[in-house]
Amino acid sequence: MGLERHWYRKDAVSWLLLPIGWMFCALTTVRRLCYRLGLKKSSTLAVPVIVVGNISVGGTGKTPLVAWLVKLLRGQGWRPGIVSRGYRGRASTWPQQVRPDSDPRTVGDEAVMLAQICECPVAAGPDRVQTASALLEYSGCDIIVSDDGLQHYALARDIELAVIDGIRRFGNGWCLPAGPLREPRSRLQSVDFIVCNGIPSRGEYAMRLRGDSAIALLQGETRPLRDFAGKPVHAVAGIGHPERFFSMLEKAGLEILRHPFADHYAFEAGDLAFGDDLPVLMTAKDAVKCHRFADARMWSVPVSAEIDEHLQSALLRRLQHITDR
Repeated sequence: MGLERHWYRKDAVSWLLLPIGWMFCALTTVRRLCYRLGLKKSSTLAVPVIVVGNISVGGTGKTPLVAWLVKLLRGQGWRPGIVSRGYRGRASTWPQQVRPDSDPRTVGDEAVMLAQICECPVAAGPDRVQTASALLEYSGCDIIVSDDGLQHYALARDIELAVIDGIRRFGNGWCLPAGPLREPRSRLQSVDFIVCNGIPSRGEYAMRLRGDSAIALLQGETRPLRDFAGKPVHAVAGIGHPERFFSMLEKAGLEILRHPFADHYAFEAGDLAFGDDLPVLMTAKDAVKCHRFADARMWSVPVSAEIDEHLQSALLRRLQHITDR
């Protein structure tokens, strides 16, 4: 987490890195322009493609939004499939079809979590076009949702949703490595919908993450979070913004012992050996990596997205317009 702490203020380190940030910003802008002008090729699929992503590094709540979107599409009669990067997956060949019981060390933790919570076909691979094409070939999908695919311009898209963190917003407003931005803020002017995980600003749709129960990794038992109040619990989060998870537990009345880890951290049993028998509560993304050595102390706390109802109607209207063309 060393460099990240400089991204949310303008201090000596971030100022020192700012010239590199300007170059990074310029390169990303030129790259996108090349795709828009046809100098680099974007591949169009035979089905609609919806991209969910962000312009900043770190957790913003993309995965719960993807789950909400898949549920919405399924309710409208679509057969959605998901493509994921498979970040930090160590598969020898790509793309990989992902099942709920796939090894996250092979295909990536987020891909496995999506397969578990979305209950739809999922494929992972660094080449989004190849991955989406394989998904269409081996499943009955008629619409593709690309998770964290905003900057993967080789895959043409029909709808773009950008998620932002309502608390951290855009940090110091600078591009990597001086700040947290993958692209300049002006990129948001071209997306179809901006979703704010928190209190929205003008032109943004509100999203709230809700988690009120815990699931035992070993037994599968489900208990309300309030059952864990009254004594300390260990809170484990290897996500982009661990404090959001910790705050959610505290708002539920829990007394927590914080254990932040790096995003996508590869957990081993010793990482959760805290020398006591207190419950260990973790995010759903962390849980997929801990199932193989789980014990009775370990609980997953899944979250779901509550979305501004106006986004649902606007998104469906846009999708209807696309399919009518």
